[in-house]
Amino acid sequence: MPRAMPIIDDTYLAGFLRQLLETPSPTGYTDAVTRLCCQELERLGVDYEITRRGAIRAKLQGGRRQPARALIAHVDTLGAQIKALKDNGRMELVPIGHWSSRFAEGARCTVFTAEHGAFRGSILPLKASGHTFNDEVDTQPVAWTQVELRPDVVAENRADLEALGFNIGDFIAIDPQAEFLDNGFIVSRHLDDKAGVAAMFAALKALVEGEQHLAVDTYFLISVTEEVGHGASSVLTKDIASMITIDNGTTAPGQNSREFGVTVSMADQTGPFDYHLTQKLLRLCRDEGIDHQRDIFRYYRSDSAAAIEAGADVRTALVTFGIDASHGYERIHMHALHSVARLIHAYAVSRVEIRRDADLLTGDLEGFPGVPMDPAEEEAWDGRDDRPGRPSEG
Repeated sequence: MPRAMPIIDDTYLAGFLRQLLETPSPTGYTDAVTRLCCQELERLGVDYEITRRGAIRAKLQGGRRQPARALIAHVDTLGAQIKALKDNGRMELVPIGHWSSRFAEGARCTVFTAEHGAFRGSILPLKASGHTFNDEVDTQPVAWTQVELRPDVVAENRADLEALGFNIGDFIAIDPQAEFLDNGFIVSRHLDDKAGVAAMFAALKALVEGEQHLAVDTYFLISVTEEVGHGASSVLTKDIASMITIDNGTTAPGQNSREFGVTVSMADQTGPFDYHLTQKLLRLCRDEGIDHQRDIFRYYRSDSAAAIEAGADVRTALVTFGIDASHGYERIHMHALHSVARLIHAYAVSRVEIRRDADLLTGDLEGFPGVPMDPAEEEAWDGRDDRPGRPSEG
């Protein structure tokens, strides 16, 4: 039977998500959103530390220091930079992260200059006027070389742009245009992965307010370079034996993700996720009565990949909320975010299963888990006692 549900505050979740969306944070320009998250951690009374580049390690203390658990979401978003100042008083762009210029066409945006502050503008196709180009507006190719940024300033040439303080490399944040509908749908850019961060904070709030006992130290990590592939490459500690990434799942033809419940990813383009950690998440969903489904993503990588590629010997898994039109004008539903927050909570308070993972060094086969060929369940450990042996993560 499922245990009593944790109190996940959906009003708090949606409110914090709105704050995140209103704080521009394209990869490389994330200091403001790091400050927002740290201020919220202080309000919740959660200890944290910040890396040099602004990634966050928040921690709830458990019964044992090792093997620590981690959950991670990223707060950086897609965006763009100025590639060139053009002779027509507009700007050529390059994208930050992988997204199509198809979704940039018509977007309102903010350009951040180093010395003269922020300017508003629009991203437009090179042939934006049907009254001028007629049918050519429909046949123009889709590419970043086919769009330009029109700043809302008096600028007729490159010299005007330079005089106003625009420079190659200036960061551009795309307006989220968020809508929170009464039926639970949320439509916005940058729900990847600010919705994941909001769900993680909602679970963290429930853990703090519920004064939950945790078997081991549990880290809540926020990365700031996931959209360019770095992500969790330098935010883990050596104590962390397992890490669950919270990110978006793709709701699209050929995929099994949904905008409702939790989608547990079994693999992405970098390969399968850790068998034991993934199976534990599926069991928690069943035991806690959390709606869920499985999926595999073909053109997808996450903070989990960045951690493994950086050399971390850590079990990884991926928990997602279904997004329609990912890396475009995205849509999710509060049901999925609520479900993800419940699973985060359930994992944080769950008992430890693979005791061997507490070793910081490699060892022999003693305590090494098996897969279902002739499966035998290992006695679980909850961190409350001093029974012999080294406890571990799973």
